[in-house]
Amino acid sequence: MDAPARKPDWFRTSIRRLAVGETASAVLRTVSEQGLHTVCTSASCPNKGACFAEGTATFMILGDVCTRACRFCNIETGRPGAEDPDEPRRLAEAAAAMGLRFVVVTSVCRDDLPDEGAGAFARTIRALREKMPGVRVEVLTPDFSGREECLCEVLGASPDVFNHNLETVRRLTSRIRTKARYERSLALLARARELSPQTPTKSGLMVGLGETRDELREAFADLAAAGVERLTIGQYLQPSRLHHPVVRFYEPEEFDAMRGEARAAGIRAVLAGPLVRSSYHAGQFVEEPIPE
Repeated sequence: MDAPARKPDWFRTSIRRLAVGETASAVLRTVSEQGLHTVCTSASCPNKGACFAEGTATFMILGDVCTRACRFCNIETGRPGAEDPDEPRRLAEAAAAMGLRFVVVTSVCRDDLPDEGAGAFARTIRALREKMPGVRVEVLTPDFSGREECLCEVLGASPDVFNHNLETVRRLTSRIRTKARYERSLALLARARELSPQTPTKSGLMVGLGETRDELREAFADLAAAGVERLTIGQYLQPSRLHHPVVRFYEPEEFDAMRGEARAAGIRAVLAGPLVRSSYHAGQFVEEPIPE
């Protein structure tokens, strides 16, 4: 077992962990009234206060209980409840009430469902478009156990961005990501690119889990080969003592170097920093022009 690292003195954030203010209160009230979940709260995201204060949130569909038990994730593991057929409508109502023009939708893993939740993603995209013509939607999906029919179901609803996180390097995948496979995630991203070449593909990596820089460079090259256009890289933070420890905290200049290495590998747009997360400022990130 890797020894846990101590948080460096410079690692301080002005981002509020607790949601305060009228805008944040309105977001929390809207989410609660519609009976919805956010990954911001369920996964204990360090940026949730800032996002709520800005009037945004990342919606998490299909409940807040996951069928997997990844060692980096704070979402509850267990037996989820039944799928709620009215959830897409309520989510669209909430997004409209919040005035969102770019909506990020993710989910817990639902290996228990026949379609592993793919249909719920598609129905949610369509409900958002029906309620809010012109809205842009990014989906951050599980791996669907590599099933192409599930991927096709999601892509058939024409998301504006397809995101699936590789999360970590090849060597650590079996230790960190329960039931996941490194090559399967890459194959899912590559197939999404093949099936819907007009849809930007995106992925995310955490650092500080015990990976080496050479392993990260390998992951950058693998993601580029899979056709991934956009990548987020952020510092892993241990949610509790029961989760995988932080092995290392990277310095800010190292994130700058990683951004350059990922771009050199062929990934056209890279957002890297200690508090960068997959969905944080996703709308601004996807709107930024990709450097040539």
